[in-house]
Amino acid sequence: MRQNSKGMTLANVRVVLVRTTHPGNVGATARAMKTMGLGALTLIAPEQFPSKLATDMAAGADDVLAQARVCATLEDAIADCVCVIGTSARMRRIAWPMLTPKQCAKHLLAEAAGGTVALMFGQERTGLTNAELERCQYVVEIPANPAYPSLNLASAVQIMAYELYTASLAGGAHAAPPTAEHGPASAEDMERLFEHLESVLIEIGFLDPANPRLLMRRLVRLFNRAQLDVNDYNILRGILTAVQESRGPKS
Repeated sequence: MRQNSKGMTLANVRVVLVRTTHPGNVGATARAMKTMGLGALTLIAPEQFPSKLATDMAAGADDVLAQARVCATLEDAIADCVCVIGTSARMRRIAWPMLTPKQCAKHLLAEAAGGTVALMFGQERTGLTNAELERCQYVVEIPANPAYPSLNLASAVQIMAYELYTASLAGGAHAAPPTAEHGPASAEDMERLFEHLESVLIEIGFLDPANPRLLMRRLVRLFNRAQLDVNDYNILRGILTAVQESRGPKS
């Protein structure tokens, strides 16, 4: 992976495509990535892969396709990531913290200094679901003509790949290494925390599983925005465990 003179690298940036329906988009994505110095592609439950059409559309970026990871679930695809940003063009009932493409690129590169990061794109027709967005710390929206905001998947990847590449050329001007004493909590850690939190909230009667409303979604958004490190994560898990133990054994 090419590395510029200021030491910034794109090697820790992972492009994640969720449930792609057209293999041509996978190939065109590989081409868009390689053009901008990206090489880590992960596919979650693609309808067709490998595919001759994907190889044809890659137009020489065969190495990106050959090295692509294929995962069955989102959890497998991002478990080791310290930051996940999703792309979305749809308004949501609960607003997610939003970034512009330039802000997204700078933030991802800054976080990439501490580990693997992911930029996630949803299915061509529907985009990312709310459940998939819950795994993201931020959402990025690519500005487009309001009268026709339809952007092809590979085109969206190309725009974001360009922003990442140009941000990498700026080097340390915008991306500082992590200053926390402990490394950031991974996506897998955060998923365990949310499962534990939901369990405790149900146990103490604060969350009614029959009528959860949007409580967990709001809490997920809150903790994702806080960008917990490993020590934060361990403290919160310890608190939740202490709450459970203080209630005594379940009858």
